[in-house]
Amino acid sequence: MIIPVENPVFVHEDFRTQKKTEELQLDNIIPTSKTSSDDDVFLAPEVNAFGHQFRDYADANNERQKSVEEFYKTQHTNQTLDFVKKMRHEYGKLDKMVMNIWECCELLNEVVDESDPDLDEPQIQHLLQSAEAIRKDYPKEDWLHLTALIHDLGKVLTLPQFGGLAQWAVVGDTFPVGCAFDESNIHHKYFVENPDFNNPNYNTKTGIYSEGCGLENVFMSWGHDDYMYMVAKDNGSTLPSAGLFIIRYHSFYPLHKAGGYTHLMNEEDKDNLKWLHYDLYSKSKVQVDVEKVKPYHMSLIKKVRNFTFISFEDE
Repeated sequence: MIIPVENPVFVHEDFRTQKKTEELQLDNIIPTSKTSSDDDVFLAPEVNAFGHQFRDYADANNERQKSVEEFYKTQHTNQTLDFVKKMRHEYGKLDKMVMNIWECCELLNEVVDESDPDLDEPQIQHLLQSAEAIRKDYPKEDWLHLTALIHDLGKVLTLPQFGGLAQWAVVGDTFPVGCAFDESNIHHKYFVENPDFNNPNYNTKTGIYSEGCGLENVFMSWGHDDYMYMVAKDNGSTLPSAGLFIIRYHSFYPLHKAGGYTHLMNEEDKDNLKWLHYDLYSKSKVQVDVEKVKPYHMSLIKKVRNFTFISFEDE
């Protein structure tokens, strides 16, 4: 099903103009709610869906974490600069399938992220949890609600009709390639098996880049983030630059959780960094009532063009 719609410009209302009683206070990168007793404000949970601290990789006896570590061993070994360039070339064509955003959201019912130690729910729940959390804290920022809804849609790359890529090539933390693998990366020890690890062109702090070059000019490990960024950008999306930044870098935890790779950022990157919070802390076992919130999100979807995705179903 294809719904022909118009393509208006979303207006970005600066969060700093909100009233003091309603605003979400930003403490460095991590936002926290000032009015924590207000039912209309999203409260970040203290623990993940399994009752543990978020991104806790230390429990070697935890079966979930054992599988997550094995995932990162494979990912860190195979994500090279050449691989990223190849994937960007192949998937940048966006020439095989057209579908509307909600159809793609529903496809994520078939996807569980094997790299995620915090959640094992179908991905559509994570999308709606993120969108509803940020909708409560920024009720007038419709572009931000839509960004949260679509930020993980690229995970459809794991499905057969989109090429059935292995999870290590779709999900997990992202990181720059073409420069040294910073120790802020989780399970850093496994990079030693990566062919780029000992390449003198790539294993210095800046590698093929320069300090302050801007993340837009950096090759990131291939996955759903970069793919969805290309989909949104190349389809002429009217999301503001902050929205595209969220989509492309929301899994860049070595940066926005551990503070690595800051030497590659420019001033715009530093300004946009404040938005990268809800992807992690909105993860919960509390289910969103899909049919209840669907009408609102459909109203946003109708404001933007259909996205053209790449699929191999005809090949």
